[in-house]
Amino acid sequence: MNIAKSLASRFAQTLLKQWRWLATLLFCFSASLPVNAQAVDAANAKVTLALATEPPTLNSAVATDTIASFVLAHIMEGLLVYGADGELAPGVAERWELDANGASFWLRETAKWSDGKPVTAHDFVFAWQHALKPSTASQYAFIFYPIKNAEAVNSGKVPAVELGVVAVSDYELRVEFGQPCPYFLSLAAFMTFLPMREDVVAHWGSRYAADGDKLIFNGAYTLEKWVHGAHLRLRKNSHYWQADAVKINEIDMPYITADPSAQFNLFRDQQIAIAPLDTGLLNEAVERGFDIEYFHTGSLFFLEFNFREGRITANHSFRKAVQRLIDPDLLVNKIIGLPGIKPAYSLFPVTVKGNEKSFREEYPVMRVDPDIAAAREYLQKAKAELGLREWPPLVLLAGDSPRALQEAEYYQYLFKKGLGIELRIDQQVFKQRLEKMRRGDFDIVAAAWGPDYDDIMTFADLFASWNDNNRGRYDNPLYDRWIRLAQESNDARTRFNAMAQIQRLVVEDVPILPTYENGALYVQNPRLKGVRRSIFGGDPLFRYAWIEE
Repeated sequence: MNIAKSLASRFAQTLLKQWRWLATLLFCFSASLPVNAQAVDAANAKVTLALATEPPTLNSAVATDTIASFVLAHIMEGLLVYGADGELAPGVAERWELDANGASFWLRETAKWSDGKPVTAHDFVFAWQHALKPSTASQYAFIFYPIKNAEAVNSGKVPAVELGVVAVSDYELRVEFGQPCPYFLSLAAFMTFLPMREDVVAHWGSRYAADGDKLIFNGAYTLEKWVHGAHLRLRKNSHYWQADAVKINEIDMPYITADPSAQFNLFRDQQIAIAPLDTGLLNEAVERGFDIEYFHTGSLFFLEFNFREGRITANHSFRKAVQRLIDPDLLVNKIIGLPGIKPAYSLFPVTVKGNEKSFREEYPVMRVDPDIAAAREYLQKAKAELGLREWPPLVLLAGDSPRALQEAEYYQYLFKKGLGIELRIDQQVFKQRLEKMRRGDFDIVAAAWGPDYDDIMTFADLFASWNDNNRGRYDNPLYDRWIRLAQESNDARTRFNAMAQIQRLVVEDVPILPTYENGALYVQNPRLKGVRRSIFGGDPLFRYAWIEE
């Protein structure tokens, strides 16, 4: 433990010198950015923002990332939405019924597409069937599995028309469950459950949603402009059924940068309305008198190991060595050093609900203390099991943000000083990192997962063998069995007891190594009101926002 603290302290000192140099560079960069934007424009009801990156796709059947979720939450609308206070609220469906066998939704006849045509139950049937077809290759296909025949459709065993969803009429949708799903209403608000117009998808084929003019909208906004890698602009949708209640007419995003310092400089110069705060920015924000906002994103950050054939990281003793090497508390408090971020020790963040209290209160996680000596013992055991004379270099796949590089360099330092292993950093932009994760082109990846719906299963089944978001291809029959047990029961105690076994298995078998739970510190223009920050439903959401005169 003392050795680990010493390593962290020396790394932090080196890092500080690097950050001082980077701050100077970023100041010069910010001076070259466009200055013709205005953060909030009350006269035109316009808000200007920066995006960390552009969405890889806006095809709701295949989108997987938070940027796509943010944009889709504004330009599309599902059966249900999340309201101004974070509650489930009517969307295209004006009312619904849920029982043990399925759900029924009655759609409002005033819901329109942006070309004026009605949104019907058939648009949902088509979208869900389309997402499940093997040819679509949706990484979120698994999320439909509670619906009757969904898994069989996705595996190609039965045709898509056998899916347990029927348009009883143009404005009534009936869903039949194949397994219990008490959280289905929350699923209905998730982006993969959004409607799609069959004629539009058929017209554009593989190019559907590749550009702003290759999709159609039924949400509060339309995508008026999309210059790839440079600029997105949303415009209020005049055909939206509740257009009169939408107060922001335009959301302009002429800046795309993942660097918090660059975004903060834009905010400071009144060019954008919201900016995240990261290491080194908090003090300046306070000194400038900015109000500091915070919310827990509900996201878990972790190191994920590759279990594909031939990968050293599939060895259990090696993973235990890394588990004993890395201390989440030191990472959060000495390296990241940002208030609101919490060390992570479980697959389930503290925001996950239990039966009566939080899950973590009801089922405390078993912690494994960091221990350099134990880590080295595990490493020697792994070396013998693998028949290695020397440890080959390993590849850590990481993002391109300053914090991502900061973390990656810390892990690199620990591996070298603590275990004598060379850890090579493969830093990639967002879209390319996702593609490399999908292909398994890594030994270890610094990954994150945000909850998709309001149930513990959104984290639990992430590492089931059938989940395409299981990037390391972890395959443990015992893990799968506990997931199936929870999926087949409506009894809360049975489900949470199974989740407790999953939590224990993650600590013991180490398919991932939890590192921290993310909290968002940010600054926001004081004239911008009603922006909903939430774990679910696209974040941040401007559907309920307005500009104060």
